[in-house]
Amino acid sequence: MLEISNLVKYYGDKRAVSGVSFKVNQGEILGFLGPNGAGKSTTMNIISGYLSATSGTVTINGYDILEEPEMAKKNIGYLPELPPLFMDMTVVEYLTYVSELKRVPKSIRKKQISDIMKMIHIGNVSGRLIHNLSKGYRQRVGIAQALIGNPEVLILDEPTVGLDPNQIIEMRKLIVSLAKNHTIILSSHILSEVQAISDRIVIINNGKIVADAPTLELTAEIEGNANYILTLETSFNSVQMPLRAIPGVQSVSLLSERDGLIQIEVVANSERDVRKAIFYTLARANFPILEFRSSAASLEDIFTSITAPKK
Repeated sequence: MLEISNLVKYYGDKRAVSGVSFKVNQGEILGFLGPNGAGKSTTMNIISGYLSATSGTVTINGYDILEEPEMAKKNIGYLPELPPLFMDMTVVEYLTYVSELKRVPKSIRKKQISDIMKMIHIGNVSGRLIHNLSKGYRQRVGIAQALIGNPEVLILDEPTVGLDPNQIIEMRKLIVSLAKNHTIILSSHILSEVQAISDRIVIINNGKIVADAPTLELTAEIEGNANYILTLETSFNSVQMPLRAIPGVQSVSLLSERDGLIQIEVVANSERDVRKAIFYTLARANFPILEFRSSAASLEDIFTSITAPKK
């Protein structure tokens, strides 16, 4: 659906993007991350056609963004960090204006705008001036303009910036629902948000791709271990040796002990799934498991470990 190959961008003598390559498949939500100055915004601007690359190619639904810009851009919907809204227009006036800019046929404009407003849940404010809308509604209008023309690819840059917790949850649900019919590139500094809804993560640093993996595999790729937290109704001495005897378990440590309950951490080799073995070992010994959860590193941990300046 979207393919970036050997992308390079210079600003004068400074190389902002250096040989970036990745693909985004149909229906995939790709989390695109990087620290400030890493080349992330430059890459997104090149993908969307706002900037030209020094070299390399961007192909969207088979169309080269440089050689066939009009056809390629028809397949892109872009929500920048600051949505390009006209505050003195009503919502429906603005979306009609965007439809004209995108050359949506007149015969389908009205219905398409109506369908998008219904999907984004902004029909109740269609006649209001954008200036009078809340931040959450303005973000929704920004996504609505990106959807005009029914593009195959949506590029969303900080779509939840400035929203309250309830609005963030609503926006996440909306993005996930949009992935049913669109390919999405999501960029955000709220890493927990990206981790929650992305199928895959690409991290760029100093103009280069430093990580590209499915979200669920990224932690194991970085750490090499699988960590589990268990709460049990027993003593640490009773479970320490049986758990350590399980093939693949590397360590068992006590985190807390109170009122007959213990919380322990089990570290195992990520190449071997030890969860069933842990369960059956404790069940045979008649030690009740009150909690059993993964304790994988967060995306914040991984991001920091990859992009932090080397000392």
